[in-house]
This record gives sequence, C-alpha cells and structure tokens, in this order.
Amino acid sequence: MPYVPPRISRRRALQVAVAVLAVLGLLTWWLNPFGKPELHGGLTFSTGAQTGVYHRYGQLLKQELRQSMPGVDVELMTSEGSQENLKRLATGEADFTVATADAVAKYRLDHKPGADLLRGCARLYDDYVQLVVPAGSPVQSARDLRGKRVAIGQPGSGVRLVAERLLVAAGLDPVLDLTPVSIGIDTMPSELEAGRIDAFFWSGGLPTNAVQKLSERSDIRLVQLGDLVERLQGDGSPARYYRTAVMPQDAYKRARNTSAITTVAVPNLLVTTAASDPEMTEQLTRTVISSRDLVGREVHAAQLVDLRTAIYTDPLELHEGAGRYYRSEKP
Repeated sequence: MPYVPPRISRRRALQVAVAVLAVLGLLTWWLNPFGKPELHGGLTFSTGAQTGVYHRYGQLLKQELRQSMPGVDVELMTSEGSQENLKRLATGEADFTVATADAVAKYRLDHKPGADLLRGCARLYDDYVQLVVPAGSPVQSARDLRGKRVAIGQPGSGVRLVAERLLVAAGLDPVLDLTPVSIGIDTMPSELEAGRIDAFFWSGGLPTNAVQKLSERSDIRLVQLGDLVERLQGDGSPARYYRTAVMPQDAYKRARNTSAITTVAVPNLLVTTAASDPEMTEQLTRTVISSRDLVGREVHAAQLVDLRTAIYTDPLELHEGAGRYYRSEKP
C-alpha cells in the first residue's frame, strides 16, 4: 500500500507556523538587535589633524561602525579642525564631523553658507585649552607671550579661534604684539623642541597624544589660563560656551607642573546637516554612545560621553534621527 502521511489538523498547522515565525523573528533580532533594516552606502567623517584627538576618535569610531553598520563604507578625512569641518558639512563635502560649540556658534553668527542646515547629534567630551612652553620658560600667563613666537593653530582650526580670543582677553594683539605661527598639532611639538617657537596653544581632550609624547622626550610645562575666563565670557556669544576647568597635575605625568592648573574648556559636538538620512543618523548616534567605553580605552576623553547630557547640542537643533535614538533610550 502506498504511504499516506498523517493528516495535520488546522490548529496544529497554525501552531507550527507561529513557531516558525517566532524563530525567524528571533534570528532577525540576533542578526540586527536594534530591529532596524541594514543600511547600505557610504558616509564621510571629517576629523582633524592626524596627531590630534579628533582623528584618533574618528579612527576608533570607524572600527565600531564596521560592527554596527556593516553595510556602510565610512571614509575619514583629516582637516585643520572645527572651522574647516563645519565648512565641509555645509558644502556637502562631509556628512558628519566633530566641532567645538564656540566654532559652531561663530559659524552661525557669521551667517556662513549652509549655517542654517547644521544639526546636532550629540554633545561629546570637552576640549581643554593647553598653552605649552619649555619647562624653563619665563611665561607664567598668556600676558607673558608679548614678543614671543607663538603657534596659534591653522586658520581652519578651533584652536585658532580660541587662541586669538585668549590673547585679546590678555590685552595682546594677536598680530602686532607677538609673532603668530600658523601650524597645527602635527608640527607644534617639533617646532617647540627645535626652538623655532616659544610656545604653542592647543585645544583638545586630555591627554592629547602629541603633547603626551612631547612631555616624554622633552621638558615642558603647561601654563594656566584660568585668569582669563571671566573676561573671555564677557564677549557674549559664542564665548559663552567657554568655562573654567581644572587640568590635573597628572594629565601629562612627565610635564614639569607641580600642581593642577586652571584653564578654559569648551564642549565638542557631533554635527551633521538636516539633509542627513534619519536612519543613518540614528544608528550612528547610537554607536557613538554605546561605544563610549571601548573608544575611551584609547581616547580617554571619550569616556566622558554621557547619555544624560549628550542630547544637549546647543547651539544646534537636534537632528531628527538623533532625536529618535534618545527617545528610544527613555526608560
């Protein structure tokens, strides 16, 4: 007799179908735990100088994005810093970047092209303004830079913006009262060692690798800038984003400082434009927050990224996609 398979009741068939769908759903969640469709395409992230914190942060974030957004090709672009980064966003040359809040405020205040399209994704860590001199230098404050050769950053950098403001707050003309040198953190340390400059300004997370390495091979000291904060803030927006901060004595363990010093700090923002895809922006913002500890093992400043404060992207409106992420994280 031919084999006749047993009949399956409609109820049993429905139970089997439900079980299969549940397994498929679990598999889908395992492959994509955020329940979002896999993204494809590319994005360009404008960072900073190769030896600066922005670029190293971008490199580590790119590694994390390979895991969370495997279908997206991430390209990193080095830059002079915050001001150039914002210009690249506004002109469509880059999709995401990091910039200081004061640079963002100035870009908007100056009504630069595309300024109204800028959007915030997250408040990240604070940059600390660092004035570095040889250990034996007579410079004890920014006021003592009169007549000195001082590296103040490249024209498109955030450090250039704050350095010039600090010099003015110290009663110095950045052009007439000293010799300004327009170089970045990639060459500042070697120029100081060679004696071709007397001091340099840098604005970055603590510690900055280039300054750390300089302190390990040469006797240097960091100069306090805290005495200028009140006058600096008196200029109003965008100077209102500056605050007094304490740089611990062991921020650079080999530096010749004998105690902690006060300086100026300014927040960094993760920035995109209104044209950025909401899904892409949501997932990138999620990765930035969730990868804090992993990235922070190498870029210590990234450990300060906090979900509770990341949403405050003043002076920028929060991007729609980033807003979705923060709403999804509410208890």
